[in-house]
Amino acid sequence: MIRIFSILVGLFFTVALAWSFVNGAYTAATEPAAETVEHAFHKHPKEVHFASDGALGHFDRQQLQRGFQVYKEVCANCHSMRLVAFRDLAALGYSEAEVKAIAAQGPKQATFDPKTGDRGERTSLPADRFPPVYYAGQGTPPDLSLITKARHDGGAYVYSLLTGYAQQPAELLKKFPDAKTPAGLYYNPYFANLNIAMAPPLADGQVGYSDGTKASVDQMSKDVSAFLIWAAEPKMDKRKQTGWPVLGFLLFATILGYLAYRNVWAGTKH
Repeated sequence: MIRIFSILVGLFFTVALAWSFVNGAYTAATEPAAETVEHAFHKHPKEVHFASDGALGHFDRQQLQRGFQVYKEVCANCHSMRLVAFRDLAALGYSEAEVKAIAAQGPKQATFDPKTGDRGERTSLPADRFPPVYYAGQGTPPDLSLITKARHDGGAYVYSLLTGYAQQPAELLKKFPDAKTPAGLYYNPYFANLNIAMAPPLADGQVGYSDGTKASVDQMSKDVSAFLIWAAEPKMDKRKQTGWPVLGFLLFATILGYLAYRNVWAGTKH
């Protein structure tokens, strides 16, 4: 009796699940969901070229240094990069002495003595990672270590977001009158829900580039985006340099194997 009851219960749930699936599929096919403001006005990232793009691309060290300067002077006030160490900056072309100076000028590292329980601070060393940033304002600024890997279109997304702040279009408010950007937020069509807590972080001339490059919003956005691409994959150049010889070897081995096959089986009759 118990077995029959359990079979009937299982059959009931199977039928209910199948009915829900069929009903949901029919509803989705015959009654498409109403268009949302995000679907109507969200934009895909802009077309932008970085020196590291493509199989033959490589990092532009001068641009990476400019991008690091933008991060250090602007972005680091709110965003941490906890997976990057100061010594990693040597890959950008900084000397050992410059890396030590950058680390020493950075935020203090928190210390803890397990014997006494005392907490303190010390100057950052090249071996230390960038210290965490504690942000007390509105929103939760993401860590930027892997941001170009975590977001679709990577560097293009970051560049588009930084250069995409604008006033809400009149067409948006006309079509979706309840979608006005709330107070304290900023309209950006490249952000997922169109409204972002981060105020426009860049302004023309905000950073003084030592190489004489004009620090426009567009230029700074490209530079810091390139730097974040490097931060997410600092071994990209080496990977590409290794990849081409490996592909060449595999091609050579394939041709050699084919010729050996022809030579060994040349006189064999099937």
